[in-house]
Amino acid sequence: MKLLFASDSFKGTISSEESADMLTRAAHEVLGDDVQCSSISMADGGEGTTDAVIKAVGGHRITVDVHGPLMEPVKAYYGALSSKRAIIEMATASGLPMVPEDLRNPLNTTTYGTGELINDALQRGYTDIYIAIGGSATNDGGMGCMNALGVRFLDAEGNVLEGRGCDLERVANIDASGICPLLNQASITVMCDVTNPLCGPDGATYTFGRQKGATPEIQARLEAGMCNYRDVIIRSFGINPDEIAGSGAAGGLGAALLVFLKGSLQSGIEAVLELNQFDSLLADTDLVVTGEGRTDWQSCFGKVLQGVGDHCQRHGVPAVALVGSMGEGAEKIFEHGISSIITTVADPRPLAEILEPSYARAAYYSGAIRMFRLIKAGMTLSTPK
Repeated sequence: MKLLFASDSFKGTISSEESADMLTRAAHEVLGDDVQCSSISMADGGEGTTDAVIKAVGGHRITVDVHGPLMEPVKAYYGALSSKRAIIEMATASGLPMVPEDLRNPLNTTTYGTGELINDALQRGYTDIYIAIGGSATNDGGMGCMNALGVRFLDAEGNVLEGRGCDLERVANIDASGICPLLNQASITVMCDVTNPLCGPDGATYTFGRQKGATPEIQARLEAGMCNYRDVIIRSFGINPDEIAGSGAAGGLGAALLVFLKGSLQSGIEAVLELNQFDSLLADTDLVVTGEGRTDWQSCFGKVLQGVGDHCQRHGVPAVALVGSMGEGAEKIFEHGISSIITTVADPRPLAEILEPSYARAAYYSGAIRMFRLIKAGMTLSTPK
């Protein structure tokens, strides 16, 4: 019997690699030493995506000195996957956790450091670049990122703008003539699962601005600025970002990557599965075990369980999920190739105790044992004549 483990991390408690180790031990304990276990690290394009893909394909980190969301010096990294392919996680340079809570204000943050990562990858000869854009601290329309790559954003007097959120309202002209020429030979894949436009009630500012520290007054200012930025793009390039799904992702970084770098949008989980060559691993697999911290209706929208389950369903491979807990709409995941869900938490207790790492690991291993005992029981059933 060949098992493949492909779980997301249980944020703050169990990593993808740790879950695979515990599943392997539990499988051998219940099913014996003959069972063959393999695993891949999983992520859906958000936090941890670069490390998951690096581990899966045998890549390595490249650490770079860049500027953080407040233009402070920071060390960020991206993943080298082959001689030409790299993966960048914008949150390592421009992520929300990098900004202290009392300083969170998207008028002041920038994606400049993300542009520095892209530029470093280009200078090293990487031409097939994946960019995961979840977890941003920014709402600058991607101006900072493009600034680092040679695009100049000018105010009405011709002054060059830094590319922070507060500069959106001041943009009058865009000069892209100095953009890094290496981009002409590069393929940019934007890993993103949201389809929000750049502006409007479902756009970057009103959907994601509050979680980045924007008050209603700041949101109103940012939205006015973003509409101005959009109009300048339309006038300069004949492209309306609001007509491009995903342009509002990461505070508008999606728009910049799709308009200026001519990137293509791909679901984060689909990109990870492609980079991991997941489908080829299913060829001789009997059962896939996946999982995540909490399964609910959101799991069907670009998350690990949905991606893994859909691919298993297409290849006729059964898949089950071992998860921390279940919420409203969790059963919808059954429509995506997941045959059953087993939760690790077996007794009611405060959330703080559940998230304590030692408890979470013990509960996960206990859940894995129960899951494999149920699978073993199923293996003894015979088809009625």
